[in-house]
Amino acid sequence: MRQRRLMNQINVVPYIDVMLVLLVIFMVTAPMIQTGSVDLPTVGGVPQPPAEAMVVSVKKDGSLTFKLTGGSTEQKMSSTELLRELHDAIERNPQQPILVAADKQVSYERVMETLDSIRKAGFQKVGLQTNTSSTR
Repeated sequence: MRQRRLMNQINVVPYIDVMLVLLVIFMVTAPMIQTGSVDLPTVGGVPQPPAEAMVVSVKKDGSLTFKLTGGSTEQKMSSTELLRELHDAIERNPQQPILVAADKQVSYERVMETLDSIRKAGFQKVGLQTNTSSTR
């Protein structure tokens, strides 16, 4: 009687079939997946900003403006001019709060760059100005 030889090969055809079926499934379902959108919440009861706060605004085009809350005129400035003006104001009052207001369509990165440059300049009381749901 003859002994059977051991087979030292693996049959990979079933694995390839399963792989191709999974590939077709993923190719069909991938276009159907919806991208998620972020729905930002509205702010309800927010305390009013301090009357003596300075407001730095980031406009839609990325330009910066500066004004005192009590003041009526906004001054358009570059980043270096803004930091110089803030340093002058903080020398007069070290506890001066600063608010950063940004247009809805400004990129998040631009707002964070503005906040970061103000904080790196040594200002501690920096906040974001928001709209309440009643002012929309």
